[in-house]
Amino acid sequence: MEIQSFDNVWDALTDTPAEAANMTARSDLLIALQRAIGSWGLTQEAAAKRLGITRPRISDLLSGKISKFSLDALVNLAAQAGLAVEIHVSEAA
Repeated sequence: MEIQSFDNVWDALTDTPAEAANMTARSDLLIALQRAIGSWGLTQEAAAKRLGITRPRISDLLSGKISKFSLDALVNLAAQAGLAVEIHVSEAA
């Protein structure tokens, strides 16, 4: 049995480098949003209102249901949360 190693979990779980890059960006944004929302000390209802989304949607976000959020949606939520989103592009290893 050959042992494989990966730079991150998405490299192991996705079929293409493009999918891995998308999932990495989405998970980074999801985690940043979870931290920001947690720091507000608000109820889910109040946090949802602050972000302009429904309470079930905030529940999905806080539960880490990444498949329910596109990269665009997460970027928009991050901006609404007052987070600065930066993209760094470099040559692949």
